[in-house]
Amino acid sequence: MIRWATAADADLLGHVFFRAVREGPSPYTEAERAAWMPHVPEAVSWAARLAEKSCILKETESGPVGFMTIESGGYIDFAYILPDYRGRGVFRALYLPVEEHARASGENRLHTHASLMAQPAFHAVGFRVVQHETAERAGQFLRRAEMEKSLI
Repeated sequence: MIRWATAADADLLGHVFFRAVREGPSPYTEAERAAWMPHVPEAVSWAARLAEKSCILKETESGPVGFMTIESGGYIDFAYILPDYRGRGVFRALYLPVEEHARASGENRLHTHASLMAQPAFHAVGFRVVQHETAERAGQFLRRAEMEKSLI
């Protein structure tokens, strides 16, 4: 099931975020992953951060398996899927209603900073790389790309 998240989902989505970064195959080293996500996000600040965005999630009978957020201005901040659910259409299932939401809100472009893991999924739905960059986290330099998609 795909649905828009509520405040009550924040804690579970924090665990999805942590597991998506720290578990499963990754192009990032263990040191880079630990710097990016040292622990499950703190409940109150994480819930406040999610509350500033529209968030959609995919859930199974066992709970959320992935989520994506969109902000005013067309920025997709979070797009995380549990390792066991990657490559099974979850990204696209989350993305399509996000794009629909953006179009209905009058956005003319979507943009994100995509990790190495997320870049192929964003590319598959029409995003292009604007520039490659690195983000510093706790002394580690994480490779990523600024990506965008025109909605015009």
